[in-house]
Amino acid sequence: MSTRTPNGLDKLGLKNIGDVYYNLSYDELQAHEVNSGECKISTSGAAMCDTGIFTGRSPKDKYFVNQAPSNQYIAWGDVNAKIDKSIYEELLDITLTQLSGKNIYITDVYAGASDTSKRSIRFISEVAWQAHFVKNMFIRPTQEELETFKPDFTVYNACKTVDEKFKEHGLNSDVYVVFNIEDNISIIGGTWYGGEMKKGIFSMMNYWLPLEGKLSMHCSANVGEEDDVCLFFGLSGTGKTTLSTDPKRALIGDDEHGWDEHGVFNFEGGCYAKVINLDEKSEPEIFGAIVKDALLENVVANETGKVDYTDGSKTENTRVS
Repeated sequence: MSTRTPNGLDKLGLKNIGDVYYNLSYDELQAHEVNSGECKISTSGAAMCDTGIFTGRSPKDKYFVNQAPSNQYIAWGDVNAKIDKSIYEELLDITLTQLSGKNIYITDVYAGASDTSKRSIRFISEVAWQAHFVKNMFIRPTQEELETFKPDFTVYNACKTVDEKFKEHGLNSDVYVVFNIEDNISIIGGTWYGGEMKKGIFSMMNYWLPLEGKLSMHCSANVGEEDDVCLFFGLSGTGKTTLSTDPKRALIGDDEHGWDEHGVFNFEGGCYAKVINLDEKSEPEIFGAIVKDALLENVVANETGKVDYTDGSKTENTRVS
C-alpha cells in the first residue's frame, strides 16, 4: 500500500493530512470500503455503495468561474452558470478545510485514449469508493507513468461538506460543483454522486478539445472488423451503452468520445451502465461484467448480497462502473 504524498498538496492549502492512500490497488480499495462500512460485497463479487440523497447529478449546482480568458469560450446559460472568483475562493476554503486533517485517497488517471489529446487528471477524496469509481471510469496509467505523473487538472471532492452560506452567495443550493479553468481545479461539495466526477471531466474535455480543432461527443461507439466505426448519440439513460455492446463488434466506449487527427477515441477507461431491470439474457455483456472490481451504485440486495435489479426503490438510476 502506498502512502507517499505527491508533490503539490501543501501548495494548495491542504494541512495536517493524515494517511495519503495513493493509487491503491483494487484489493486495497475493497478492504477500505468494507472495513469503513462504505460498501458491501454482492454475490457476484462486485462492491455495492449508496450515494446518499443524490442518486443523480445536480446540473443546477454546476458553475464555472467567470474570468478571462476562458469566459470568452463558454456558452453561458442555465447549463454553464457563472460564479464570481471571490465566491469560488470561499468555496475552495470550505473544500480544503473539510479535506485537511483527514485520511485522503489520491487517484491519478488519464482522460482520453489518444496520445495527442489525453489529459492527466488527479482526484482527491476522503471516500474510498469514490477512488474506486474513478479508477474504474478513467484510463489507468502504468506504474512507470505514475512515478512521474503530473496532473493537468485536479478534482477535490469534499462531498461531506456543504456551503451553508449558499443563499448569501446567490447559489442554487448548498451543493456545489465548480470549475476554475485558469487554475485547472474543480471542487465538489455536498453530493456523493460519483457521476459528478465523471461528467465534470467530460465538461473539461468539451472545453479543451474544440480549442485544438478536435470534436468532443456525447455518444457511445463501437467498431467492426473492417475498422468501420459506428457512433450512437443520445442523452444519459437513452440506451447508448446497450446499443453499443454488440457481440459482433468491438466496443470503443459507451458514453464520451473525441475525434482527432487519429480518429475516434474514448475519453474513459470503463463503462457506467444503468442496471435497473438488468437481465442476463438481454444484456449478457453488461451482466457478465458485474464481478469483482466492479462498483454497483444504489442497488437493493438481500442479506446474502444477491442483487434485485428490478428494485428501483432507492432510484431508477441504479448504475455499475
